[in-house]
Amino acid sequence: MAKLPTLETTHSGVSVSQLREHSKALISEIADMRDAAEEGYSNDRCSINLPYDKKIAKETAVLAKRHKGVDAIVVVGIGGSNLGTMAVQEAVLGKYHNMTGTGPKIFYSDTVDTYAMKDLLRILTGLRKAGKTIVVNGVSKSGGTTETTANFEILTEFLRKTDRRADEHIVVTSDEGSPFWKLAEKRGYHTLAIPKKVGGRYSVMSAVGQYPLRAIGVDVDQLLKGAADMRKACLGGDVAKNPAAQRAALLHHHYLHGKNIADMFLFCPDLESVGRWYRQLMGESIGKEWDSRHKMRVSCGMTPTVSIGSTDLHSMAQLYLGGPVDKFTTFVTLDEKSSVGAGGVSVPRDKEYEALVPHIQGRKLSELMDAIYRGVSIAYEKNGRPYCHVGLHGKDEYQIGALLQMHMMEMMYLGRLLGVNPFDQPAVEAYKVETKRILEKTFH
Repeated sequence: MAKLPTLETTHSGVSVSQLREHSKALISEIADMRDAAEEGYSNDRCSINLPYDKKIAKETAVLAKRHKGVDAIVVVGIGGSNLGTMAVQEAVLGKYHNMTGTGPKIFYSDTVDTYAMKDLLRILTGLRKAGKTIVVNGVSKSGGTTETTANFEILTEFLRKTDRRADEHIVVTSDEGSPFWKLAEKRGYHTLAIPKKVGGRYSVMSAVGQYPLRAIGVDVDQLLKGAADMRKACLGGDVAKNPAAQRAALLHHHYLHGKNIADMFLFCPDLESVGRWYRQLMGESIGKEWDSRHKMRVSCGMTPTVSIGSTDLHSMAQLYLGGPVDKFTTFVTLDEKSSVGAGGVSVPRDKEYEALVPHIQGRKLSELMDAIYRGVSIAYEKNGRPYCHVGLHGKDEYQIGALLQMHMMEMMYLGRLLGVNPFDQPAVEAYKVETKRILEKTFH
């Protein structure tokens, strides 16, 4: 049986008694979460049911099979519409996936940047000239996202000009009945529905993530299995054995004690997009002007940051260890066995290099990374910097599915502790309204 990621809180700066006090407030939320697990998609917490949805799994599997043999897929979406997919893809297949030559390539088109679009079109043109097949997957819950609509229109026009079967290679993932959905139906594109109560930042286990990940060869069934097993652990009433509730309590404690920065320090570069996904999850979920009842202005929130080990030890460690004590850090590591299992790489044995850095000749890189992490954790302890540790048993689909599920449920619990709504994002709409107003005024 696969092991879930582990959570270690010894050096969190929160005593067992303090953890219990914070956890008392979660008893009712755990009960509400359990109710949501029985209510399908009628509850704001309903994303916890996605790992069990056989209908979505079947629909995405069938479409991915239909597109088996394609050479590239372009995911057109922004925020929750692509960050989860990117997080899983890079964690499981690696940042260099497109250059390894194994399986379909995947590209992401989110912001409206001229240079990025030109480069992407140049790549896609080369693929089409070589006879390669491309799928464009537009993802937008509302169906009215400026960036997604603009990029989707550009890319589908390109596809329609270069592929006689273009319509078969265009997929729209949206709320059923949205303007985007209706456009797709009118034009004969494939459609995949997002359950209406599932918010974008909680949607990675829905068709949003499932279809493109299946299309590039990720074992989505194992991703869902990891998420399902973690859901079970995070619905437990014993907070000491509930990793999502524990993390929420830790974050809440430190927020109340002036630590309003949450740094996710990932000791594996392939996990960087997991950090970026978490950054959105936390930023949108608890960064709120008003409390959950909209009766009191609270200006609540922790600022999520992302650090990569060991890279950022050479850019940020001075601040982290010598600067203000305003951060709570989550270290995420891969255990040595899983790192070696993924293909161990060792430093050659050359005596002349021994004088530069002693004791590394012939050592595996995983050993060096482990020593670096242990050195960092000791330095944090000696400098009074609180942290917790999440240990992954590899970076396969099961582990990543479990990790993402833990964080999504953690954020729901944290919202309850802070008294804010972790499911809405009213401030995000402000820029969208102003953008559309500007475009209307300047349209010729």
